[in-house]
Amino acid sequence: MLKVYGDSISGNCLKVKWVAEKLGAPYDWVETDVLAKATRTPDFLALNPAGQVPLVVLPDGRPLAQSNAIILHLAEGSDLIPGDSFERAKMFEWLFWEQYSHEPYVAVARFQVRYLGKAVSELEPRVVERGRAALQRLEDALKETDYLAGGRLSLADVALVAYTRVAHEGGFDLDDYPAVKVWVGRVEAELNIA
Repeated sequence: MLKVYGDSISGNCLKVKWVAEKLGAPYDWVETDVLAKATRTPDFLALNPAGQVPLVVLPDGRPLAQSNAIILHLAEGSDLIPGDSFERAKMFEWLFWEQYSHEPYVAVARFQVRYLGKAVSELEPRVVERGRAALQRLEDALKETDYLAGGRLSLADVALVAYTRVAHEGGFDLDDYPAVKVWVGRVEAELNIA
């Protein structure tokens, strides 16, 4: 059985859980508290020297890290990856953008406000500015389509909904992004998450 080391407060970890559940892949969830430094133990570091979650250990014992690599591995051959080569490339485009231009701002703001107790006014202005720009990029795209790649739910939607759905916890008001707000509800319904 797949073993998933993840922290339930992490959108990156939850996307692995959601993909496994969507695909009906059995897994054993190992709650791994990042705030308690559970990823810094010698046993964990032996599995993932980067000391990060999510981490999966495949049934054959091989470890695999990085959320988007994991969900790509799990979803190979499924409808969560578009069959058309261009639409698949668009999915990858969104996955790369998510880790470079969305997560470092929206997720970081959320973590600092929700878990470190910072006021939104104490956030680095660049984080807020780029978080808003990321949400606007999503808004602009989702005004044109219901899903980010391939005309239906794909890994791009799973990856981006993870932190977008809780962006308000970092001071971002999704009422400012109505197409994003509708898309979040659609993706949550398809993934059976609340």
